[in-house]
This record gives sequence, structure tokens and C-alpha cells, in this order.
Amino acid sequence: MNDMTSSPRMRAAPSAWRLCDERKSADARNIDSAVASASALELLLAAVHFDDESCASRAAVLDQLHANELDRLPLPGSGKTATRWRALTAVAACDLSLAKLYESHTDALAILAELHRANLSYDGTWAVWAAEPPNARVVARASHGDHLILDGVKAWCSGASHVTHALVTAWLDDQPVLAAVELSQPKITVDASGWQAVGMRATGTANVRFDGAHATQIGDVGAYVERPGFWHGGAGIAACWLGGLAAIATTLVEAVARRAEPHADAHLGAVDAELSSAAALLRETASWIDAHPRADARRPALCARVAVDRAAARVIEHVSRALGPAPFCTDARFARALADLPVFLRQSHAERDEAVLAKALLQEHVSHL
Repeated sequence: MNDMTSSPRMRAAPSAWRLCDERKSADARNIDSAVASASALELLLAAVHFDDESCASRAAVLDQLHANELDRLPLPGSGKTATRWRALTAVAACDLSLAKLYESHTDALAILAELHRANLSYDGTWAVWAAEPPNARVVARASHGDHLILDGVKAWCSGASHVTHALVTAWLDDQPVLAAVELSQPKITVDASGWQAVGMRATGTANVRFDGAHATQIGDVGAYVERPGFWHGGAGIAACWLGGLAAIATTLVEAVARRAEPHADAHLGAVDAELSSAAALLRETASWIDAHPRADARRPALCARVAVDRAAARVIEHVSRALGPAPFCTDARFARALADLPVFLRQSHAERDEAVLAKALLQEHVSHL
């Protein structure tokens, strides 16, 4: 269950780790509406505490965020990408399984807007299910107009039993398409039996089977991966990772503040350097996206993801060595975050992403010769 009645002090990260740190005017009318919304989101999250590992409790909070329109984030590349990512880091600092659902939902809203179907986005809560493992494939058949019929299995579907709609990648005449699906249809079944995870358990990830389910094609063939926002969304995942890291590191900050110890001090200094560098790179990436909203963001997005992934390994090591076993065993929120984050980080493809990043760098180098 999640307790929305208590109001524990929000564990705020140092400002150097934040993706945007606005200067508020004394006149509330001068506060940017997007920043004000981000502040309202953080205020609501300060009252959220999970004492279970269920997806239902996270989905209930997602429903509340949706009802309060705290899911209406600035679109990537709109000039306020850092503010968008601030919201993602805040949700991730609260709970990483909630962040997985929230990021997927807000990404779906951005995709619908970019592909000129924002009219669909006001109905319920959404997910983006785009994994394409070799053993699970969804095939689409044309019906009439932009209507499709879907058959097959989609794997790695977070929140499958709780969200109301999904954007699903599928194959129409062996060409990739994106389909919007309303999930209450009887021709859709959810099988969560294979989700035996400890980390990210509360995402409620499952296999979803479509047996003649009705859907709506969103955009043209290939539009999902070819649009500029594909890599904008990929970089936004790194903002979630940073939020999870900041929450973990804040446990170390609080411990050192209570009792100074030379080795713990050294670990904290190293953590501050890692997170400050990662946050600075994400701020730079957000600024680049805002300055080049239609450009190919593959290289800056991959660079940000690789950097935060690498920083995460070092931060986790520093924090665990500094604190010892006690918080792993006595602090449920800390222990959950330490179990969740390594799983979430593997949404990165590790050395494969680094190799793609290298190729993108070399292509830029050759083009400037």
C-alpha cells in the first residue's frame, strides 16, 4: 500500500545534482507554469511512501498524477527539456518502479503529440511497449482506414495489468508500425507468471497476448524510430537513472551529516563529483536538444546514457562501501532502490551502446573532413 496521508520530509538532492534549479520570483505570477507544475509534482511526491512491492500501488499514484495533470510535461525540444527531465528525476528519486510507469506514460504522450495524435492522449494512462526480442512479435493486419488488427505476443510490458492504453510496436507486411491499443478488450490477455524479478518487481512487467485486438496506427511506417523524439526519449531515461542515484546518494549525505568519518567523507566527495558531472552533462544534453529539436540526437543521447550508466556503477560502489551493511538491512527504501536501479540501468545496452556511440562520433568526424 502507498500512504498518501503522511508527509515525510522529501529527501532533496543537492542543487548541483538537479537538472534545473529555477530562481523563483516573489511574484507567483512570474513563475513559469512548467516550473510551477514541476514544483507541485515534487510536493505531491513528498507525501508518497510505499511499503509494498505491488504494481497496483504505483499505478494508483500514476492515476493521481494524471488526475492532477502532473503528467503534462513540456515536450522534448520545446525549450524546456531540462524541466521535463527534472520531473522524471523527481519521480525516480521517489520510487524507481513508479518512475518506470511514469516515464513510459509521459513518453507515450510525447510520441502522440509528435505524431499528430495528441487527441488520443487524454484518455487514461499509457505505456510504450517497444521491445522486440526474437521470441515475441506482434503482427498487424490492415482493417480500414488507420485501423489495425493485432495478433501475437509483446514481451516486457510494464504496468500491463494497470494502464489503460499502450503504444505497441508491430509489423505490418514486414514493415514496422506503431499502434495505439485500448487494453480492456477481451482479445488481450496478460501473463505475468514469467516476471520473477526482485529489482523493479513493482513495475508489474508481463507478456501481453493480442488475439485479433483492435488498434489504431499512429504515424507512417517507421515513424516511431525515425522521428527526432526517439532519441530525446532515450536520453530522458538517463534522467530517471540520475534521480534514482541521487536518492541513494542522499542516504550517504545524511549519514555523513550525522557522523563524520574520514573514509565516508572521501566516498561522499567522490559521489558528489560523479553526480555533479552526470547532472551537468544531462543539462548540456537538454540544452542541445532544445537548440536542435529536429536534429539527429543519437550521439548526445547515447553519450548521456553511457555517462550516467558508468557513473551509476561508481556511485553504488562508493555508497555501499561507505555505509556498510546496515542500511541494506534496516532501510527499506534504500534497499529497494539498490535492488531496483541495477535492473533499470540495463535498459542501457552497455558496450553495444558504446560501440554505436563510437560509430556516431566517427561519422561526424568523417563528415567534417
